[in-house]
Amino acid sequence: MVSGVDFLLSLLDRDDAAVVRGRIGVEGPGTLDGLLASWQATNLPLPRAVLAWMLERDDPATNSFVYHRLAVNDPVRTDIVLGTPFGRATGPLPVRLTCTAPYCSHTGPPPPDTTFGTLDGLRRARTMKAGRRAAYAVRRADWPEIAAADRTEPLPGYARWALALRLDCPDAVRAQFSTHPKHDTRLRKAGLVAGPADYLRRDRPARDVLGVLSVVDDGTRPFPDRLREVAHELEPLVRGELGADPEAWSVLLQLLPTFTGTVRELVLTSAAVAGA
Repeated sequence: MVSGVDFLLSLLDRDDAAVVRGRIGVEGPGTLDGLLASWQATNLPLPRAVLAWMLERDDPATNSFVYHRLAVNDPVRTDIVLGTPFGRATGPLPVRLTCTAPYCSHTGPPPPDTTFGTLDGLRRARTMKAGRRAAYAVRRADWPEIAAADRTEPLPGYARWALALRLDCPDAVRAQFSTHPKHDTRLRKAGLVAGPADYLRRDRPARDVLGVLSVVDDGTRPFPDRLREVAHELEPLVRGELGADPEAWSVLLQLLPTFTGTVRELVLTSAAVAGA
C-alpha cells in the first residue's frame, strides 16, 4: 500500500517530498527488477487500457511484458512481433520477446481471415461473431481509414463494438463510435477507459489507482507520456491540500488501505481530517 503513495509524492518539490518521506517513513520508488516483478509483487488489478498506454512507450522490454498478458488480443500481438510502433517511433522496433514459458514460441498468432477486405468485412458484419472476425483483421495502420469510413457512413453496431474492444483502438475512435452512457459503462467493465485522467477521476478504490500510477520499471515509469496528463490534473490538488504537511500525509497513509473512494476524494478527506 505504501508504494502507491510514491506517485503523489512525486508531484511535490523534491525537497518537500524528501522531508515528507523522512517524517512518515516512506522510502523512494521500489527497486524491483522489471515490470513483471512489480505487478506480481503488488498484485495490482491492471486495466486493459494501461497495457495500451505501455505500448505507446515503444520500448522492446515493455512490449514483451504486454505481449504475454492474457488480456492482449492476437492482432496486437502480431503488431508487436512485427515491431510495429504504437507511440512516436517512426520505424520498426527491435523485437525482444523473452519469457520462461516452455509453450511460448513467439512466432505470432495465426493470421486473420481476410476473405473480405478489412473495411468490406466490417461493413458486412451482421452478427457479433462476424464483427469480431472482421475486427480481428484490423492492424495498427488501418485505424485512420476505419475512422474516416465510419464518419462517412457509420459502421454496423456489431463491428463498432468489436473494434471498440480492441486494446489498441485509439481513444478518439472509441469516442466516435458511441457517446451513450451504457456504452461507456460496458467499456469500463472491460478495463478500457478514455485516458489516464479519466481513470484518475472515476476509478476506485484509490489504493489500486495509485498502485498502477506508482509502478516503476527499472527506474522508469512504464507510460511516462500518459502520466503527464495525470500530473497536470493532480499536482495542484496535492500541493494545495497536502503540501509538505506530514500530518496530512500520515492521515492519507492510514486511510489508504480501506478507503473506497477516488484519489481526489482521498486527498481531500486526508487534508480535512488533518486540519480538523
